[in-house]
Amino acid sequence: MTSMLDYSKEADRYDASRGGEPRAAAAADAVVGLLPPDTATLLDVACGTGLVTRRLAARPGLRVTGVDAAYRMARMAAGRVPGSVVLGDSRSLPFPDGTFDAVSTVWLLHLLSGAEETSAVVAECARVLRPGGTLVTTVDKATSHDVGSDIDAVLAPRPIRPAVDRAEDVEACAAAHGLTPAGHSRFRGHGQGRSPRSTVDDLRRGWFTQIAPEGPLAERFAAGLAELPDQEVPRPDPWFTLLAFRKGGG
Repeated sequence: MTSMLDYSKEADRYDASRGGEPRAAAAADAVVGLLPPDTATLLDVACGTGLVTRRLAARPGLRVTGVDAAYRMARMAAGRVPGSVVLGDSRSLPFPDGTFDAVSTVWLLHLLSGAEETSAVVAECARVLRPGGTLVTTVDKATSHDVGSDIDAVLAPRPIRPAVDRAEDVEACAAAHGLTPAGHSRFRGHGQGRSPRSTVDDLRRGWFTQIAPEGPLAERFAAGLAELPDQEVPRPDPWFTLLAFRKGGG
């Protein structure tokens, strides 16, 4: 993984910094909206603290399992969905072939190191799907955060790692593993609109993976952000994109 964040250390503040329950509800609704009505089992890969997982598990008739590689994240998720969360790597999922009717990955692919790791994760998701099963995944996460605000203008010159989760690349990767397009959706990132002050905080804790938190580049962007008006006022929320894919053979 290429993120500079330590997700076990991030666990305690993760939910509050990422929209909390309203965003989780929007994500879960969008995921479920892309699933066939007869879906009975779902694996939530990289389930994090389990906010979305819990919402998915509350759906009548849907049995949900969560898996995450970060111990403290998985522990928090297990508290929210007791008996349904395991510790595991998305590149080598601890489940037999064809176990689930559906797999979801919400805000995972953008964290991967490149095409090879993306292929490994998508291959694993496809492997644990039954024939005819559905994969739902977020794409284009970084670009979703660019809402055309004054904050985005200040940050425009920053170095940006080539996106691993570009929709076109994910579609090609899915096709290579026997998955065909089966729909798309969008949902609002409630509470994730950036303010200048919160963006400086993100700089300091390594959210921008190509900017060293204590380096001169972070200082330069922090200074530019400090000059903006309405330091505590969030700019518009981002909108995230989901793609669905169907496994052949069903």
